[in-house]
Amino acid sequence: MSEIIKIRRRILQENDHKASQLREQFKNEGTLVVDLVSSPGSGKTTLLEKTIQHFSERLDCAVLVGDVATELDANRLQAAGAPAHQIVTGGACHLDAHLVAAGLEQANFDEVDMLFLENVGNLVCPTSYDLGEDFKVVLLSAAEGEDKPAKYPAIFTRAAVCLITKSDLFPYVDFDLDVARQNIKAHNPNCRILELSAKTGAGMDAWCNLVKERLKVKRTVVV
Repeated sequence: MSEIIKIRRRILQENDHKASQLREQFKNEGTLVVDLVSSPGSGKTTLLEKTIQHFSERLDCAVLVGDVATELDANRLQAAGAPAHQIVTGGACHLDAHLVAAGLEQANFDEVDMLFLENVGNLVCPTSYDLGEDFKVVLLSAAEGEDKPAKYPAIFTRAAVCLITKSDLFPYVDFDLDVARQNIKAHNPNCRILELSAKTGAGMDAWCNLVKERLKVKRTVVV
C-alpha cells in the first residue's frame, strides 16, 4: 500500500509541476481557463455550445474536450463556432496537465480570451488534478438528485462555482433545490451556486457574466 501511495504522490507532483507551467503560460497570454467537471449527461457540452454562442461576437473562446472515446463533443462545439480539440484518453477517467499540454500543442489554437476544459464525465477522478485552470466548475443536473454533493464531496469542496443545470426539469423530477444548496454549502460555504437551463436560456446571462467578470479580474482591465 505504501508503494502505491508513493507512486500516486509522484504522479501528482509531476502533474502539479506541469500545471504550474501551464498556469504561467495562460497568465502571460491573458487567457482565462475554466475546468468543467460533472458526471456524464449533466450538460457540459450543451452549456459550452450556448456559452460560445453568447460570446461569439465579443470574445474568442476555445475548448479542449476530454473523453474516453469518440470526437462527438468536439464536433458539436466546432459546429457551434468554437475552435475545439478532442483529447481521447483511451480509458483514463480524467484529464491531467500533461494531456492538456499535449492537446494544446496538437490543437495549435490562436491566442484566445477563454479556454474551457471539458473534463471526462466523472465526479471523482478529475478532482485531484490541477490543470493550470483559474477555477473549477462542477455541474449538478436536476435529473441527478440533490444528494450528489454529499456522495462526492471532494469536487464540490474544490469547485469555485456549482451550476445546477437542466432547471427546466424542476417541475418534472424529484429534486429538492434547497437541500441541494445546503449540501453544497456544507462542504464549500464560498461556492457560487447558479441555476440555469442551457436549453431554455434561463440563467445563462448570470453564468456568462460570471465568466466575463473573472476574465476582467484576471486581466485587470475592462473587457
